[in-house]
Amino acid sequence: MDIKEIQSLIKFVAKSGASEVKLETDDLKITIRTGSLNSGSETTYVQQIPVAQQAMAPAAPVAAPVADTPAAPATPAAEDDSKYITVKSPIIGTFYRKPSPDKPSFVEVGSTIGEGDVLCVIEAMKLFNDIESEVSGKIVKILVDDSSPVEFDQPLFLVDPS
Repeated sequence: MDIKEIQSLIKFVAKSGASEVKLETDDLKITIRTGSLNSGSETTYVQQIPVAQQAMAPAAPVAAPVADTPAAPATPAAEDDSKYITVKSPIIGTFYRKPSPDKPSFVEVGSTIGEGDVLCVIEAMKLFNDIESEVSGKIVKILVDDSSPVEFDQPLFLVDPS
């Protein structure tokens, strides 16, 4: 996690009114505490603790599968994606494709969407935020699995605007 991501997280926590947020990844542990001082100003404390790497036994090498036909070059796939609009996450949180477990997904691959249509929900600190489309088009690809954590600006959907 770089300094810009940490700064964005601090701003998000300060705006949310939460008093403390803890974030742990495989190699990083961050605690952000906000509170009021006697002067009435708000202060933020950030504690960043590197998590010790556990010694792991070396994994046995895995042989790559042998293909009968030559692999297709990656360039055409990249060119195909360039004509699509990428819908990105505006916040950090947990991505959900459905409004609740017993309801159908907001959108599926092939769904036609318009501006303002809800595409998904991202839960951030027990608040469920509807993520609305800013473009009209057709969902070509869903890039995130349901109930997965997402980062700020992480691609969520590919939309064909035509």
